[in-house]
Amino acid sequence: MKGKRTYRSKMRILADMMRAIQGEGENGAGPTKILYTANLSHDRLTQYLDELVEKELIILANSESNSRVYGLTEKGRSFLKEFVRVERISEAFGIEV
Repeated sequence: MKGKRTYRSKMRILADMMRAIQGEGENGAGPTKILYTANLSHDRLTQYLDELVEKELIILANSESNSRVYGLTEKGRSFLKEFVRVERISEAFGIEV
């Protein structure tokens, strides 16, 4: 018997990406780090990064080595904090987010 395949909601994927960025601290995270941590294809990564920047949840910056890095905005930190709160409430009631 095959294992049950679980799919992540778009909100969970975006939160996973933002957690990857947050995990790198003030330096931010590069696309490769986010891709591996959030377990995404390159196409999806690009699409979601653009969306997060557009919604002003993350910001694109250049590092000292001139590579792209993403950092959380204040709005992004606030969203992630609230998402974690909703996650906890949902788990307490046995509801998947």
